Amino acid sequence: MYFDELDLSDEVLDALWDMHFDECTPVQEKTIPVLLEGRDVISCAQTGTGKTAAYILPLLTNLQRDGHDENKLNAVIMAPTRELAQQIDQQMEGFGFYVPFSSVPIYGGNDGGAWGNQVTGLQKGADIAIATPGRLISLMNIYDVDFSGIRYFILDEADRMLDMGFYDDIMSIVKRLPQDRQTIMFSATMPQNIRQMAKAIMRDPVEIRIAVSRPPETIRQMAVDLYEGQKTAMVTHLLSSDSPLLTDGKRLRKVILFAGRKQRVKDLARALHAKGLDARPMHSDLTQKERDEVMLDFRNGKVDVLVATDIVARGIDVDDIPLVINYDVPRDAEDYVHRIGRTARAENLGVAVTLVSTDEQRYFYKIEQFLHKQIERLPLPEALGEAPEPYQPAAQSRGGKGAKHRRRYSRRRFTKPR
Repeated sequence: MYFDELDLSDEVLDALWDMHFDECTPVQEKTIPVLLEGRDVISCAQTGTGKTAAYILPLLTNLQRDGHDENKLNAVIMAPTRELAQQIDQQMEGFGFYVPFSSVPIYGGNDGGAWGNQVTGLQKGADIAIATPGRLISLMNIYDVDFSGIRYFILDEADRMLDMGFYDDIMSIVKRLPQDRQTIMFSATMPQNIRQMAKAIMRDPVEIRIAVSRPPETIRQMAVDLYEGQKTAMVTHLLSSDSPLLTDGKRLRKVILFAGRKQRVKDLARALHAKGLDARPMHSDLTQKERDEVMLDFRNGKVDVLVATDIVARGIDVDDIPLVINYDVPRDAEDYVHRIGRTARAENLGVAVTLVSTDEQRYFYKIEQFLHKQIERLPLPEALGEAPEPYQPAAQSRGGKGAKHRRRYSRRRFTKPR
């Protein structure tokens, strides 16, 4: 479908024409018509599918057509991080070039002048606020912010905001908003806590799900079967000059290492630093200023390894990452795709290696089923000790009496699901 087939305003279509945007992505094709009708929407779509345009374009069109108070704030877009708020603000400038609406980005980590501009924008002129939850709450607690004109409330990457602990902040903001509003929620995954929040803040929402794309062929996917206690040594081996992933004998740099928990991220960063690697942790306990400093050093190649929780999986935008390592196996295929998608960007090639302990085999087997293939295996170096028994996730997943026996003696050939 093409954008000019949608009921968007002429001004919005003119901006799309100037930006050489012609054809809709699937999430835009399914979401925009529903939003133009004024319905609440909860959309499950991963990063890179064009979801920002999917809500900005109908928002700008509806603001033009619907009656609203021109002297009040009319829309709030929530984003989990400063980086995403900046990206949304930049796209708002492009898509809204021909419409008479102003937006104000509201996030921390900047100077006092920015604080003043944010207060002025909220109180005296902006039509749309693009805000991180923590910063907006801070301004609300100090200044009198009038939310009575809000007609549109949008949450981008809602699952990530909940992972970062922003649930209470979001609900505090919702209590200040008029009940007669359109609420729009975008989330890469649809866990139970997202559904509970949607039930609390939305009215009969239309649910739109876009299938998770499989990783591109430019990513060479690999896995290592090992015991949990061998994982840190395996990471060190992969990052050493003896790594089987190297072709020029040089140590890999600008690598992302994903772990499932904050404490594990902290422990891994310390362990790798003790082995001579410049490894920096990235997790939700860091302040915005600390995150910005780490990301700046990482982009500039001053950091060998960024050790991160899934917070980074959908937030980092660096094109030249050669390797992603999954220290812990993601619990679902969507998280796996988001993680390894940080490599092989901008037409580059990349490698993704997942460390699969015996207790995680069943989770990785589900990922392989989603991918419709068995992932290439790297051998465990002899110096790391004995490797586990042959990979038997199908037998392990059946569990029950005799499962151990089946894991040892039965072999289930991997077949492509019908």
